[in-house]
Amino acid sequence: MKNFFSNLFNKNNDPKSIISFDIIDPIYSYLYNEKSNLEFKVKGIQDNVFVNLFYFPGSLDHEQAQAEIKKAGFNTSYEVLNELYKKMNIGILSDEMIQEGLEYDFIHIQFYSEPTTDEKKVFKRAIKNFIIFFCCTDNSLEINDFRILYSGTYFFDYTKGLLESELLDITNPKNESQEIGIRDFKLVLQGICQYLNIEIPETIELPSLENLIETEEVTAKTFEEFINLVSRGNAEEKELKTQSKKLLKNYQKETKEYHEIIEGHFDLFESVNTWNSDWKFNPEDAECFISEMIGEDFNFEYPEETYSHDLFPYIQSALEKRGFELMSYDTKGDNYLFFVANKNDVDRILELSELTNIEIDKL
Repeated sequence: MKNFFSNLFNKNNDPKSIISFDIIDPIYSYLYNEKSNLEFKVKGIQDNVFVNLFYFPGSLDHEQAQAEIKKAGFNTSYEVLNELYKKMNIGILSDEMIQEGLEYDFIHIQFYSEPTTDEKKVFKRAIKNFIIFFCCTDNSLEINDFRILYSGTYFFDYTKGLLESELLDITNPKNESQEIGIRDFKLVLQGICQYLNIEIPETIELPSLENLIETEEVTAKTFEEFINLVSRGNAEEKELKTQSKKLLKNYQKETKEYHEIIEGHFDLFESVNTWNSDWKFNPEDAECFISEMIGEDFNFEYPEETYSHDLFPYIQSALEKRGFELMSYDTKGDNYLFFVANKNDVDRILELSELTNIEIDKL
């Protein structure tokens, strides 16, 4: 992440506010060094909270995003970034800086809040997007501050969503939507800190005195539920009990040894109808193995010369029509271990993945 300057003085280090660099920076550090995406529940927030670390240009380096960029009147994602920097009063990237091809990170936090007075006429909840960009202020040569763009709309077109987001003044919300969003954003930041065990300075005024992270005890029943969901109810009772006990025992070891951590995971997926694939695969392979996994003929439409992970949107679209979704166990290697889940079970599978430390990827 390259250093760059804002023409504004440092405004985000209020020692009493949880919306401060002292909180955002360790969250960024976790996302950068450990895991770039989080999904979890926070008490007081409707549905799950989503936290993602994205970056320019890489996160917009795919066919759909490139089409969105062109549609918005830009040629490259760096041009989009400069447009956002102008909005945030951050110094734009020069041609020389762009030629260096460096990455510029940003955090996108998304959750649902209660609707505004007007929104209540139509909706039971309203989406909130907080997009955090980093900068240097007060003549610092190191990143020491951030700016937030806010949107209360869905990002069906991600580039358009970014460009239409508004610069947020956390001390002076423009409207009811921003006011509700800032209130709940403080709660979400506290929840993220508690979820990641990030220490919150004593000077900060907490939005809640509660533990905001809803914890669930992990038992053999937890693993039974997990196996039932990833197998779509096709696990035999005896195998279900045996695998659940083995997985629980493995979970309770609390070891950091990789081979011990994954002991039993591969055994589990050997008992589930899966597709163990190299990172590179073609559409015909996908159609063949997915047909076998779901027990019916499966095919999907895709552009010519499309392979591997670029096929995921087309596969998922076709599976969704049948009530399914393709997922994968994170093997930590250069291969996929695919399985097909019921679409309605995906959120719960991801919750159980977090609980059990059996890492499942939503593709």
